[in-house]
Amino acid sequence: MSTITFDAVDGRDVTDVERVLRVRGGRSLRGQVRVRGAKNTLPKSMVAALLTDQDCLLSNVAGIRDVEIVGRMIRALGGEVQHTGSGEIRLRAGNIAPLGRGEAAEFSGRSRIPVLLCGPLLSRVGEVFIPDLGGCNIGPRPIDFHLDALQQLGAVVHEDPDGARLTARRLHGARIRLPYPSVGATEQVLLAAVLAEGVTELSNAAIEPEIIDLIAVLQKMGATISVETDRVITINGVERLHGFEHSALPDRLETASWACAALATDGQIFVSGAHQLDMMTFLNAFRRVGGDFRVGDGGIEFWRAGPLRSVALETDVHPGFMTDWQQPFVVALTQAKGVSIVHETVYEDRFGYTSALNDMGAQIQLYRECLGGRSCRFGRRNHLHSAVIVGPTPLRGTEIHVPDLRAGFSYVIAALVADGPSTITNVGLIRRGYESFEDKLLALGADLDA
Repeated sequence: MSTITFDAVDGRDVTDVERVLRVRGGRSLRGQVRVRGAKNTLPKSMVAALLTDQDCLLSNVAGIRDVEIVGRMIRALGGEVQHTGSGEIRLRAGNIAPLGRGEAAEFSGRSRIPVLLCGPLLSRVGEVFIPDLGGCNIGPRPIDFHLDALQQLGAVVHEDPDGARLTARRLHGARIRLPYPSVGATEQVLLAAVLAEGVTELSNAAIEPEIIDLIAVLQKMGATISVETDRVITINGVERLHGFEHSALPDRLETASWACAALATDGQIFVSGAHQLDMMTFLNAFRRVGGDFRVGDGGIEFWRAGPLRSVALETDVHPGFMTDWQQPFVVALTQAKGVSIVHETVYEDRFGYTSALNDMGAQIQLYRECLGGRSCRFGRRNHLHSAVIVGPTPLRGTEIHVPDLRAGFSYVIAALVADGPSTITNVGLIRRGYESFEDKLLALGADLDA
């Protein structure tokens, strides 16, 4: 039976990040879990509330750490954040002011959301200070694309040793082309251009479902935004935006994680709230490897249909196979017969987590070459961005330290597959994007180990 316990570190009271998760594997996960609003859309919708002085109501909100962090930032700016019921947040930013240097430093290194404050604060109060940014350790994610776009929209960037300070009298429309369809940079332009003077044309934009969800929020607020062909988004700036009521897009990343847990442990999990439309690429790969699913009115049920088969796939921007899907999928591939190939084209250092899987008994080899169907931008830059997974291999329990959000949950899946106990540290990172994941694991068949 899978068992899970939580301990303090050295007998001390511990922070959420310091908590330890102990797992004993060997049992299939079966039952039902619920997913709510996506970690990659909830914070952005909350930031959008800063564009108006009117009430905004956001529902289907997951209880995750990133929501807590953004709520604290909005309060620090002078706004109000009220949890009005189960999964609902009411936001109001009637009177806001830029964060002071000390307040901004409080959020330094905890999240990458502060950079998205630029558009709303430049439009509302004319200045913003952005501290050094944090987030998951999956490779460099510089804000050059953000700053370049903001400068094209009329912002002035002032050098600062502790971050970046930007000012603007009023932003204006511009024709902007992103060097890469970055999700964060696309969100930056959307949040900045809606109150800018004139028309902004953004080409080579990201078009992920989470981007479309943010556009839906902004349209409800009074923005005029069109998504054209060939990744072109056109934003007609307006003088004023009003409040919104919006139910957040369900988290397709968490859905995929539970699907991979069912696949790897030979279980059967119904994910309530999951949407088929946003997951078609994943669902195709899920069937190719030997899984199956049933789409119902309230969600999607996942299970293993037979022996797992090796596959070749590569990550890409939407509508490709998401980079955040590959970590739990790789854990399942360690149990597939044959040689699988995964080519990562979004983040250059995303395979660092595989060394811990190898310590558990997996056979994963990393390569600098592009082993997918095409060459990518990392192919000549000396990055280990292709993985070859040989399976099936039995996994054994061990001690694991969580390096980032998606790898962390993948380690939990590996521990549930493994023979013997595993001790996982730094589990607070998992809570950044997975609501009540320990309770959900228990509901699927894991028990507390007294």
